[in-house]
Amino acid sequence: MIKIAPSILSADFANLQRDIERISSADYVHVDVMDGLFVPNISIGIPVVQAIRPVTDLPLDVHLMIAQPARYVERFCDAGADIVTCHVEADLEENIHKALQLIHAKGRRAGIVVKPATSETALLPFLQEVDMVLVMTVEPGFGGQKFMADMMPKVRAIRALLDEQNPSCDLEVDGGIDPETAPTAIGAGANVLVAGSAVYGAADIPGRIAALRCGK
Repeated sequence: MIKIAPSILSADFANLQRDIERISSADYVHVDVMDGLFVPNISIGIPVVQAIRPVTDLPLDVHLMIAQPARYVERFCDAGADIVTCHVEADLEENIHKALQLIHAKGRRAGIVVKPATSETALLPFLQEVDMVLVMTVEPGFGGQKFMADMMPKVRAIRALLDEQNPSCDLEVDGGIDPETAPTAIGAGANVLVAGSAVYGAADIPGRIAALRCGK
């Protein structure tokens, strides 16, 4: 089953509860957290996750684009995150393992993320302990970027690795997903699609979510 995770980075922050309610037919609410250090942008943090938790029954899929995520993962879990994903590039390998362990200790799902320039081989130490792998199909930090189709061989390679080592693990893609690019990502093996402007810019948001889920 294909799951859709609209990114609230493209929502109207002055009407965030309304815009989260508008995506109620989706599978996840994708929350992009940026610290201005790991990526060249600053977005939202723990207080916003805590504030939006009561307004939706959808799982909160929190993507941490922050340095040294082990410092904060427990607090994001306590704030209401259901899935917390950390970048493999954000710290030393042992510290990323620690972050994943802390997330699991809180009873939440843990995931790992790779930037476009990072090889799938960087994921190998983590594949058997994660619930989600997220492949960035744009450079992380800003919404509305163009889909990087040259990431699809990496997605296929990761799908093959997961099929061998952790077949229940979700494979998520984030960046430039719209009705034209969604079938490409699904065809490469992704089963969770993050979409921001493609969802919030649509005249019919439930219709757009349904179309993305069908891969068309």
